[in-house]
Amino acid sequence: MKFHSLRGMQDIFQDDSKRWRALRSILQTVLDQYGIGEVQNPILENLNLFVRTVGDASDIVNKELYSFEDRNGEHIALRPEGTAGFIRSVIEKKIEHESQKAFYVGPMFRYERPQKGRFRQFHQLGVEYIGFPEGDADIEIISIISDLLEGLKISKKAVININHLGTNDVKQEYCRALKEFLLDYKDSLSEIDQKRLDSNPLRILDSKDESAKDILALSDLPQYQDFLANQHLDLLDSLIASFGSKNAIKINHKLVRGLDYYTGLVFEVVSNELGAQDSFIGGGRYDNLISELGGRPQSAIGFAVGLDRVLNLFEPVYSYKKKVIFINLTGSDRHHAYNIASKIREASKNIIVESILTDASLKSQLRKANKLGGDFALIIGDGEMTNKKFIWKDLNESSQEFVTLEEIIGKIHQL
Repeated sequence: MKFHSLRGMQDIFQDDSKRWRALRSILQTVLDQYGIGEVQNPILENLNLFVRTVGDASDIVNKELYSFEDRNGEHIALRPEGTAGFIRSVIEKKIEHESQKAFYVGPMFRYERPQKGRFRQFHQLGVEYIGFPEGDADIEIISIISDLLEGLKISKKAVININHLGTNDVKQEYCRALKEFLLDYKDSLSEIDQKRLDSNPLRILDSKDESAKDILALSDLPQYQDFLANQHLDLLDSLIASFGSKNAIKINHKLVRGLDYYTGLVFEVVSNELGAQDSFIGGGRYDNLISELGGRPQSAIGFAVGLDRVLNLFEPVYSYKKKVIFINLTGSDRHHAYNIASKIREASKNIIVESILTDASLKSQLRKANKLGGDFALIIGDGEMTNKKFIWKDLNESSQEFVTLEEIIGKIHQL
């Protein structure tokens, strides 16, 4: 019987892993510049954590959660996003009253229809700021995103959309006005959007249904900006002023984000090079979430980066290391030759010394050395071990010479 990976789950092999490492390196460099430390939370959490935070009317909870009952009868879920688990951990450690700047990287899980840039096991980088009220923290969060785009060299491929949801009172007032307006068009809405009309009318602003889009384009649709206070509009204007020269950034008052816990500033980064799944960074402020989960009231803002989608935009530039292919042709005392390879690795961390690990013929191993992209081959047989002179072959020039270990180390230092 042959086994296959589950639908929407991907295997990541060496070449792809190299791209992932290059991506992670750039992300880490930017985050280090802001003094943001790493946290690691479990992949599994209590199911109710996501029902309470994401919203029981959301698509994630209704259709996309990987959940099950464990042997103790506990209802468990694979995390569909990272914020809820992070907040749970901060409250559990009783440190929610302290200011926190944290990031996490890892797999998330949603039962969605797989397509380009969308997997059932996907990977996110999340950044969370706790204990910083609206204002400077919101500007710094957008600054981080701007620097990430620049570091990845994808600024020209992206647009940052921003909006403000106002206070809870503003949000509720707008929801009432939006619902009253949409009730006249209820029969034209899809079944899903009709349900949203009762549970969370804001979600209809994010609807992908064509009939909803037509209704939302009507000129007499209530406009979110008409309900916002000047201070909220001023924040949006200040973000445009701060980052408009570096990035394409614009105000989109229909942007609400898909999770129920957002309050205040919300934002989303999209690229028209990603097709239908064009969003790859999203987040916002969630000042009420900590208290809703039983912690002390605390300000919070954060975002997540869809790394699988970023890889479709990102063109890594690798730092090239010269590669020496080690070919061991000795007989019984083969470990002595491997000691030579170890000494060369100790001499420099700026080269790769790769062993073929076979007793095939020299001709076969040299073919393998070229296939592996070797620059040089170090060939050691019994005679070379006896004479303490080894064959150093330039695979690009097809030239070779006998050299001592000291001479090899000298060559290594020059690479």
